[in-house]
Amino acid sequence: MASPDDKPMTFWDHLEALRGVIFRILAVALAGFIVAFSLKEPLFRLILAPSSPDFILYRWIAALADMAGFDATALQDFNVDMFSTTLTAQFMIHMKMAFYVSLIVILPYTLYLLFGFVKPALHRNERKGSTKVIVWSYILFMTGIVIDYLIIFPLAFRFLGTYQVSEQIPNVITLESYTDLLITLTLLMGVLFELPVLAWFLNKLGIINAGLMKKYRRHAIVIIMIIAAVITPTTDVFTLTIVTLPIYLLYEVSIGIISSSTSQR
Repeated sequence: MASPDDKPMTFWDHLEALRGVIFRILAVALAGFIVAFSLKEPLFRLILAPSSPDFILYRWIAALADMAGFDATALQDFNVDMFSTTLTAQFMIHMKMAFYVSLIVILPYTLYLLFGFVKPALHRNERKGSTKVIVWSYILFMTGIVIDYLIIFPLAFRFLGTYQVSEQIPNVITLESYTDLLITLTLLMGVLFELPVLAWFLNKLGIINAGLMKKYRRHAIVIIMIIAAVITPTTDVFTLTIVTLPIYLLYEVSIGIISSSTSQR
């Protein structure tokens, strides 16, 4: 990496540049946190929306049930009470969710700054390839988050929140358990949707290739179904299929990307 006047940068110059990048990231993260924290009502309206029977996914399922001639009343008729157990719980959860939301919002700027730091050390072809990887990594990560929020988390919450071993034991869910499950599933789906990027990277390292992925496709399907079953602890085939299908499609996309990358060498 070289400085603007084309003189080689020392270790301390690199350290100073990295410190500047980290400082800007922290400054933007703090600003994002303050904005998210101040927007408490819209923030938690978004976060708590899947707990409402009027959530868009439940309305879609009810509409499909009506079209198929089934009684959709039971699908929309559910109620899960939530409560807070400690004096500081709601305030701390407010801070935690504002922090996570701000990280997601500023992620593009964070990637931009980090790429700008390493960019001078890359060759022209490496810069182009790295830019594509970063952009697609972000798109796939956000796609996983959206799918989790709209489909996977609501289905998991609906099942777990209404499941009872006995009618004598009502379900009263803590706000902390609700937000923890939301964060866990969101991050997990975001990471799972990085499969094409991971496959491309492993192919570049010579660890896997398209032929190997095709050969073990059946094994991969079984593993994907197991992962889907763990992510969504519901017992119905519909939910399992909804989670399995996009991950399997990403597996096939990964094969296509590797094949295309290999043919261009």
